[in-house]
Amino acid sequence: MLTLNQLDKVYKTGTFGTSDLHAVRQVSLDVQRGEVVSLIGESGSGKSTIGKMVLHLLDSTGGTITFDGRDVTKLGFRARRDYYRKVQGVFQDPFSSFNPIYKVDRTFETLRQSYFPKVSGGEWRSRLEDALAAVTLEPDDILGKYPHQLSGGQLQRLLIARALLLDIELLVADEVISMLDASTRIDVLNLLGELKGRGLGILFVTHDLSLGNYVSDRVVILYKGRVVERGDTSAVFDDPLHPYTRDLLASVPHLDRTWEEVEAEEAERTRRLAGRCLYHEAAAAQGRSLGEEAASAEGSAPGEVPDGVGLVEYAPGHFVGCFRKAAEAPCPAA
Repeated sequence: MLTLNQLDKVYKTGTFGTSDLHAVRQVSLDVQRGEVVSLIGESGSGKSTIGKMVLHLLDSTGGTITFDGRDVTKLGFRARRDYYRKVQGVFQDPFSSFNPIYKVDRTFETLRQSYFPKVSGGEWRSRLEDALAAVTLEPDDILGKYPHQLSGGQLQRLLIARALLLDIELLVADEVISMLDASTRIDVLNLLGELKGRGLGILFVTHDLSLGNYVSDRVVILYKGRVVERGDTSAVFDDPLHPYTRDLLASVPHLDRTWEEVEAEEAERTRRLAGRCLYHEAAAAQGRSLGEEAASAEGSAPGEVPDGVGLVEYAPGHFVGCFRKAAEAPCPAA
């Protein structure tokens, strides 16, 4: 359904815009119907930038975004309006997504006027009640209130109800529960699970590995704008290959194991992989054709597998990038 191919984002920085900040580097991934794909990484890794490019809140610098087989990288105003009928986003701070001087019912009426001007008032009310019921909200408790009179969890569910009214196919959920309390978080996560069961594709942006593990079918690990590992959630979490993924997982508290047990497990994995780079091992053993993104990477000499750009399939459905963590740091296998 959604495919990102070699997606780039470069910001101009400095007093006169003479410097480049490469926020996203040749990112490739896909999201299918009825699937949750999590973008996981620390702050500044580029995950929210990717979500905004998918939603056309930011223009990409290079690469393509394809939706249902159509290149949607550059869309005009009218085409973007049609695109938003199928693709919507829900963001970290739900309060910033509502006009504070409008009651909730007026917010939904604006949606009706923009997208469904021929729908009668009675039919629209029925559609609205169905959408609110799908996110477990009572119309009488919600519609006559201002946003500040509702909780963060209620507002997040209202944003999802708005997306449902448009009959969307893809939802970009960007840190949607980071501002919610624990009891409300599970409600929103379970709602996303129900929507997935109805065939909705979800790109779930988070820095929290436990949430990614709970909700996603596949995960994409981002570090400094590039994908360093991706695959089925169970494969990546049970057998992390890249040093950055291992560092992330080692920092997560475990309820079933002591800290000493986690440290011992990671120490053994570090010993086993010392001086190795699984990316280069696989590329050398299996040939350059396995380097997915490497094949067309900028600046690559013919036959060269560039450091830190491509991915190789080290295990079925489990891809890993070069172990070099930063441009100034050498690959351990070098």
